[in-house]
Amino acid sequence: MNDRPSALVEIILVAAWLGAAIFFSAVVAQAAFAVLPTRTLAGALVGRVLPVLFYAGMAVGALIVIIEGVWGAGWVGGRGVAGVLVFAACAVAQFIIGARIERVRAEIGGPIDALSPTDPRRLTFGRLHAVSVGWLGVAMVAAIVALVLASRAAHSRTT
Repeated sequence: MNDRPSALVEIILVAAWLGAAIFFSAVVAQAAFAVLPTRTLAGALVGRVLPVLFYAGMAVGALIVIIEGVWGAGWVGGRGVAGVLVFAACAVAQFIIGARIERVRAEIGGPIDALSPTDPRRLTFGRLHAVSVGWLGVAMVAAIVALVLASRAAHSRTT
């Protein structure tokens, strides 16, 4: 079966999302904290952009699974599993970790930086932030795997 058309579609989808994720992580978040006058404003900006990235990751992951199930090697193949991982990592980061972060922010009721560095709420926020970054990292690694596998499939010769 010629896997090239599905692989090419997946390459476009994954490359677009992965590029956005890398750009967000390496440029947007860094610039927001470097340029905006307060960490609270930078956090608000990042907090508005990050859900868009997570929802897009869920969409890309789901599309990979659908494409693999309909036109590819089946969703249980390497690219399908990578798609599931992208979807799941983004969903966990958005719906579980993101929800917990919002609860902590609401409980704090003001700037996180105003809290003592040893305040349990600030420590909890810091841990949740690290976990959120970790889930984004998992999604990005899974996307890289999907991209490599799709590239190999697109470049393979049919005999």
